[in-house]
Amino acid sequence: MKIIFPELTTNEIAKEAIKNFSQIEFVPAPSLATAAKLLSENQADSMISGLDYSSRDVLLAYKNNLSLKSNYFSSCFLCKKGNQILALADGGVNKLPSKEQLYTIIEDTAATFKKYTNLTPKIALLSYSTKGSGGKNPDLEKIYYCIEKIKQNHSDYIIDGEMQLDAAVNPNVASKKIPDSPIQGDANILITPDLNSGNILYKSLEQFGGFTIAGPIIQGFKIPLADLSRGSTVQDTILTIDVIQKQLERKLS
Repeated sequence: MKIIFPELTTNEIAKEAIKNFSQIEFVPAPSLATAAKLLSENQADSMISGLDYSSRDVLLAYKNNLSLKSNYFSSCFLCKKGNQILALADGGVNKLPSKEQLYTIIEDTAATFKKYTNLTPKIALLSYSTKGSGGKNPDLEKIYYCIEKIKQNHSDYIIDGEMQLDAAVNPNVASKKIPDSPIQGDANILITPDLNSGNILYKSLEQFGGFTIAGPIIQGFKIPLADLSRGSTVQDTILTIDVIQKQLERKLS
């Protein structure tokens, strides 16, 4: 198993994190362009970057050099604290997803989560509103479209919305706001309506909630990819490598 990590020779966080993965061969590169070219030539199985590069530059390197397997690419964060793990999307790529993009985000995020945890996806589509409490809004129509399509194509997934964050993760609130929902405050995948809310939420979990954050994990390409935040810690980087490793193990098995 070989992973390209461009910042490997220059970034102390990268150097420290890879000590936990003796079974993986990590490959440095002098630039993002060189790293992406090596990856496109099948010189490695995956790539992790972002500690010293902006997300825009990392995503452009991926987009310009690698092939998609989905109709769109997106990102998700795996957020871990103790035994609790949540997937959150999309906080890194799509600014204001269409209903088709939102569906792909949900589908790919559920697959990422399931590969890492082996748990049944319990997907909450987040909003300012819970089950129509906020009135009509075009954004809610996208949510209803995605829920029906996920139910048709992934009958083993549990999905509901629209709902406010507290109803998605707090059983006491859920019992009052969504008593008939299949999600009773136990959602493990949180889907936000746009990039603003997704990015703010993941950073809130990290900065105030004490979560370790993997990613963003970049979804939709033919190979597993990650774009670390420039604020990522050693533990964030270790978790990100672990997520990519498990994706590769499933892909290569």
